[in-house]
Amino acid sequence: MIGSIDCMHWQWKNCPTGWAGEYSGRKQIPTIILEAVASYDTWIWHAFFGMPGACNDLNVLTKSPLFDELTAGRAPLIQFQVNNRAHSLGYYLADGIYPRWATFLKTVRNPTRPKEIEFAKAQKAYRKDVERCFGILQSRFGIVRGAAYSDDELESDDEEDNNMRPRIAEVWEGPTGRDFDPVGRDAHHMNGFMDRYQQIRSEHSHSNLQQDLIQHFWEFQGNRSI
Repeated sequence: MIGSIDCMHWQWKNCPTGWAGEYSGRKQIPTIILEAVASYDTWIWHAFFGMPGACNDLNVLTKSPLFDELTAGRAPLIQFQVNNRAHSLGYYLADGIYPRWATFLKTVRNPTRPKEIEFAKAQKAYRKDVERCFGILQSRFGIVRGAAYSDDELESDDEEDNNMRPRIAEVWEGPTGRDFDPVGRDAHHMNGFMDRYQQIRSEHSHSNLQQDLIQHFWEFQGNRSI
C-alpha cells in the first residue's frame, strides 16, 4: 500500500469574474483542487494542484501525473503476495468515487459478512491519513485554510492600474541539451505502454486484490476458523 489518495478544495477569493463559473463547484464558491497522496505519518508523496473547483476527483485524476511513471515503465518494480496470489502493482486507498482499478483499493459497499464489515472499518480508518494530512496543512498554513489573494493584491497600492496592464510573455525556446528524452513511435514501446495502461485499469485485478486483502486481514485478526 503506497498511501491514501484524496482531493481537497482551496478557496480562490479573488477569482476573476469570467472564470468563476468554471472554478465554482457544489459549494458555489470558486476553488482550486489539490490532489494528494499521504502516508500514515502525513508525509505527502504526490501532490497535483491547479484543477478548477467544478471538477470532481475523477476529472482531476484524468489530468494528474500520478501514473505517468508507471505507464512509461520507469516506476520501480513491485511484487507481493497476498492470500497465495501474486500482485505486481502498488495500490492507493481510495473512497467510492475512484474507479475499480488495480491501483486503487476501495471499501466494500454495504458489507454484510463479518470479514467484509471488519475490512471496511479498517480501510476507512487508514484512508483517514490523507484527510488528517489536509487538516494539518490547513491548521499550519493560513494560505491553505483561507482564501487566496491574486498577485495584484500583493503588489504596491501606488500602481492602481496593475489589473489593466498586460503581463509580459516569456517565450519558451524549446529544450536545451538533454532536458527531455526523445519521444519514439516504435511499436515495441507503444505496446508496452498499452499493456501497462490496461494493467492499471484492470477491474479483475482490483477485485482479486480486494478479495485477497479481505481474507488476509480477517486471518490476521485471528479469525481463521470462520
